Amino acid sequence: MKEFELIGKLTRSLPTNDTVVVGAGDDCAVLDFGLPEKLLLFKTDAVVENVHFSGETEPKKIGHKALGRCLSDIAAMAGTPAAALVTIGLPPDYDPDFIARVYEGLNALAKRFGVAVAGGETTASTGGIFISVAMLGTVARGRQVLRNGAKPGDAIFVTGELGGSLLGKHLDFEPRIHEAQWLAEHFSLHAMADLSDGLAGDLRRILAASGTGAELLKSAVPVSRAAKLQARTMPSAKPPFAAALADGEDFELLLTVPGADAVKLLDAWNKKFPKLKLSCIGKITAAAGLRIRDGSGVRPLDAHGYDHFA
Repeated sequence: MKEFELIGKLTRSLPTNDTVVVGAGDDCAVLDFGLPEKLLLFKTDAVVENVHFSGETEPKKIGHKALGRCLSDIAAMAGTPAAALVTIGLPPDYDPDFIARVYEGLNALAKRFGVAVAGGETTASTGGIFISVAMLGTVARGRQVLRNGAKPGDAIFVTGELGGSLLGKHLDFEPRIHEAQWLAEHFSLHAMADLSDGLAGDLRRILAASGTGAELLKSAVPVSRAAKLQARTMPSAKPPFAAALADGEDFELLLTVPGADAVKLLDAWNKKFPKLKLSCIGKITAAAGLRIRDGSGVRPLDAHGYDHFA
C-alpha cells in the first residue's frame, strides 16, 4: 500500500469534535478555541535517521530540518508560528554532545521565527535517532489558505527553484513564513501548499482537494542548478526536469491566484523579494487531470511525487 493510500485508510474514521475547522488532509489542522480574532494551526512532523538524514549529517542541520519542516507547513497556511514541543528518540550509544548540537540548530531557527520551544519528550530508540516536532501557530480568522480553493483560470505559481534537494537544500532550506504572510496580506490566494513531496505530487493534492485539473508549461518550471548538477554527477539521478517534478523536500510555496492578478503579483513580488524567484508555471483547468505543455503540444503528465512506501 502506498503512503497516501495508507493515510486515506487511517483517516477515514478519525474522531473529531467542534474545535476542528480543518482536519486531516491539509498542511496543518485548523482549530477554533474561541479566540476572538484568531484560529489555531496545529502540525506535527518527524525526521528519521537514514530516511531524512544520515549519521554523517552535520547535527545543527538535523535540528534545523526537524523544526523547519513544521515551519514550512505553517507557512503554507499563511500562519504565524508560536510554540513547539520536541520528542527525540535516541539509540543506546548516542553521543550527548552530538544531540546538544542538534538542539543548537533547532533553537537557532526557532529564535529567528519567534518560536518558543516549550518542552517535549525523550525516549529510547532501538534503531537510529528520530525527532518529532509538534507545533502550534495562529492565523487570522478567514485568512487561512487551504488546498481546496483552486479555481479554473487560476494562475499557478511556485517560489524558488525545484529539484536536487539532496545536494544540500533539504537540510538548510529557508521556511517561507514571511513570504506567505506577505502574499496573503496583498493578494487573494485561492490555494497553497508547501512542496515537501515534489511538485507533481503536491499539485495533485491541491487538484484533488479542489476538484480541478491543471496544465503546466514545461519551459516555465524553475529547474534548480542542483538538479542539473545531480544529473551530471550521480548515475542514478533523474533528469533535471523529472527531478524538479518529483524529488521532493524543496520546501517552497505552491500557490494559485486569480489569473487576472498574475502580472500584478509578479511585479509586486520582484520589488519585495528581489533575491527569491517567483515563477508562473501554468493554470488551473476545469477538466480533471494534470497535463504538461511543451514543444510537442499538450499531454498527460505521468510523474508523481515522493512516496515513503513506494
